[in-house]
Amino acid sequence: MGVLDGKVVLVTGGGNGIGKECALLAAREGAKVVVNDLGGGLTDAGSDAGDAGPAEKVAQEIRAAGGEAVSNSDSVTEYKAVEGMIEQAKDEFGGLNAIMNPAGILRDGMFHKMSEEDWKAVIDVHLHGSFNVTRASVNHFRDQEDGSYVLFTSTTGLIGNIGQANYGAAKLGIASLSRIIAMEGERKNVRSNVIAPFAWTRMIASIPVKDEAGKERVERMKDGMRADQVAQLAVTLCAEKAKDVSGQIFSVRGNEVILFDQPRPVKSVARLEGWTPETLLEQGLPSMKGSFMDLGATTTVFPYEPI
Repeated sequence: MGVLDGKVVLVTGGGNGIGKECALLAAREGAKVVVNDLGGGLTDAGSDAGDAGPAEKVAQEIRAAGGEAVSNSDSVTEYKAVEGMIEQAKDEFGGLNAIMNPAGILRDGMFHKMSEEDWKAVIDVHLHGSFNVTRASVNHFRDQEDGSYVLFTSTTGLIGNIGQANYGAAKLGIASLSRIIAMEGERKNVRSNVIAPFAWTRMIASIPVKDEAGKERVERMKDGMRADQVAQLAVTLCAEKAKDVSGQIFSVRGNEVILFDQPRPVKSVARLEGWTPETLLEQGLPSMKGSFMDLGATTTVFPYEPI
């Protein structure tokens, strides 16, 4: 007996990395799986699109192990295509109960050098893709009063990281999207959570290493922080026994599961006669300064040059 027995699950980006491990584990836990993967590259939102190989290979692996799976090679950036994924799940397996959405790309670079194309491409896959998979399925989930989303954020969005303004903006947006879906879906048993993963994937492998310290950090991640460890939590959040878990931000780092706080006020200042720019400069901001969050620019996750 698995924790997803009788469930139908859609996994985007399921041909590699975290998505692949989510699809394989979901199947081992009893789910019928639609494995979606565009078959595209990390930096191009579709330049080599339409390669059904990665998704079908994972689906074949599931079937060879005795599970049930079909593949799909459409893009999460196209709303109609995502609607097709939902219909495929219904047609093939009679329904849909959960979606895991780790599909993503990277186009890293310092913000003052970032092109509009690179900004839009990352926003389109991550943020618009998350909108597409949730909006295309939410009424189905609400009607059946059952559904779980596992979306993927990043510490780049939650904390920040030099060289990833486009990625960070998209990933923080996903965290907010998930929270509001969870709030609006509570009465209909529609749940949504996000995971900020630490794991060695081809996305991480593509990030340049510029010094020995960075090389050592990457090697530790490769050996101790694997995609299959992230999949354990992702699959768990889709289980019936996790139906009271919604609107949360998690991270997985190796065998450690972390629950993140969410933005809340930390300090306020008031002035009976109101504020002016002068009094804010003289009193208001200085009184808050001890509670400011530092930039942490010297402790970013990846080694970009802060220039």
